Amino acid sequence: MDSPARLRMNRTALFPVGLLALCVVPLAFSAPWTPVLLLIPLAVAVWVLRAGVDIGPDAVTVRSLAGQRRVPWTEVAGIRVAPRGDLWLVTTGGTEVRLPVMRARDLPRVAALSGGRIEVPEPPAQ
Repeated sequence: MDSPARLRMNRTALFPVGLLALCVVPLAFSAPWTPVLLLIPLAVAVWVLRAGVDIGPDAVTVRSLAGQRRVPWTEVAGIRVAPRGDLWLVTTGGTEVRLPVMRARDLPRVAALSGGRIEVPEPPAQ
């Protein structure tokens, strides 16, 4: 069985998270309640490592910071490109699921990984 393709945010995004943590440290120890502020860079780092899309032979799994949603290929009607370039998975039930960290430029890659289930339209001739 083929393992799913894991599409995640580039790990270089952890560099600014590290800088954020470094900047929060002096503030985090200025008062008894402020160490809670260290949870902010931790949550952002977990989001960078976890959020993404797994495209497998039988389903698309969308992962976020706190959960995941699995959509079988039989329930996928297509992909909608939002005006800002975000990709949304459209289901046969009429619901939409945002594909985190995916943009319109990633559509050919998603189509290739879908095994022919999703087609990329040709750009209009000029």
